[in-house]
Amino acid sequence: MLRFLKQRSFNASIASGILRKDAFKYQQNRRLSIHEHIGMGMLRDAGIPVPRGGVASTARDALTIARELDAEDYIVKAQVLAGGRGKGKFDSGLRGGVQLVYSPDEVESIAHRMIGSKLITKQTGQRGRLCNEVFVCERLYNKREFYFAITMDRSFNGPVIIASNRGGMDIETVAAEEPEAILKEAIDIMVGLTKEQGVSMAERLGFSALTVEQAADIMMKLYDVFIKYDSSLLEINPLSIDITNRVLCMDCKLNIDDNAIYRQNELFDQRDWSQEDERDVIATKAGINYISLDGDIGCLVNGAGLAMATMDIIKLHNGTPANFLDIGGGATPDQVREAFRLITSDDKVQAILVNIFGGIVRCDKIAQGIIQAATELKLGKPLVVRLQGSQVDEAKKIMAAASHLHILSFENLDDAAKMAVKVSTIYSQAQQADIGVTFNLPI
Repeated sequence: MLRFLKQRSFNASIASGILRKDAFKYQQNRRLSIHEHIGMGMLRDAGIPVPRGGVASTARDALTIARELDAEDYIVKAQVLAGGRGKGKFDSGLRGGVQLVYSPDEVESIAHRMIGSKLITKQTGQRGRLCNEVFVCERLYNKREFYFAITMDRSFNGPVIIASNRGGMDIETVAAEEPEAILKEAIDIMVGLTKEQGVSMAERLGFSALTVEQAADIMMKLYDVFIKYDSSLLEINPLSIDITNRVLCMDCKLNIDDNAIYRQNELFDQRDWSQEDERDVIATKAGINYISLDGDIGCLVNGAGLAMATMDIIKLHNGTPANFLDIGGGATPDQVREAFRLITSDDKVQAILVNIFGGIVRCDKIAQGIIQAATELKLGKPLVVRLQGSQVDEAKKIMAAASHLHILSFENLDDAAKMAVKVSTIYSQAQQADIGVTFNLPI
């Protein structure tokens, strides 16, 4: 059943993607992604060497930071939560979300073109993502670059290191073209990353005798950060050796498991909602589990298992679900309304299938929410409803009293799914032929 879940955003969780090729294609986004400058600050606090730098929200602030750094050259990085920044382009015309510049005045000029503009990368799509801040740091000169990441993976029953001596480049391409260049090593979560493991990994990667101990120490500290902050991914690309034989983390990508919000309140308070899909923001604030898919039948279901089964039955009858949406066991009429708002915000949706099994949630409450949402949103799409369980008779009375909404009601899920596929097909074909269709059927 998981085969129908596709994550909209692939926020550069590359390490797990290397372990399992389609891991993130089919999993719900259950993580907090934090900006690079926040991650770099966390590394610095943990005693891990990183370039000097600061974050700016205006071009003038960027100029001030550059003057304070008093470096020979500078790197200006757009703080946008998307992979492929370096190859991206701004709607302002600027190409590249990571820029090498040679003076504070250039820092100000580049920051002015980045801040307030949208960066378009292979992961953002044509909508792009707004750049509100830039990270200005000193330029360091690297002799060698490595890739290093720690991620949680079920196939390893815990944390695993993913590393390569092909750092500073697209690690997915490396994994595809040179799989032998990717090293993996499981970590015993009860013991942690030992010094012996760190030294062994550094030697396997090709760190010189002068830098092996530094690299091992950094790896151990990175693991401590990974565990301390309940991370699902910590990625450094590149982990570098500079011309003075210092080992440094030149970049930091850090994802935090959403389940750890009660322990990581300070981090979650720094969540940048401007980087999230608008529908994800609505779903999160309403307490709804929602994932957009590629189909045309919107689904509103309570319970993840029932939601999966509903999507399977839609596929069985040659339909395609437009979303995964689980309103949970304690759904309220307000949540139902927000769920409909989410579903109808997707232009691809041609029909909506509601499938509720009332156990903890009461069917009459769901019915109230359906009527309220259909009325407020002036729902113009076919609505197929199947309710069973607690207070179902009362729910039927509520929907019968709203016959003007032309709700198609079924007791059997299979029949409901067949009807949803049928009406969505009619609606879709009519739209393609530029023919108006009005559904006027009894409950």
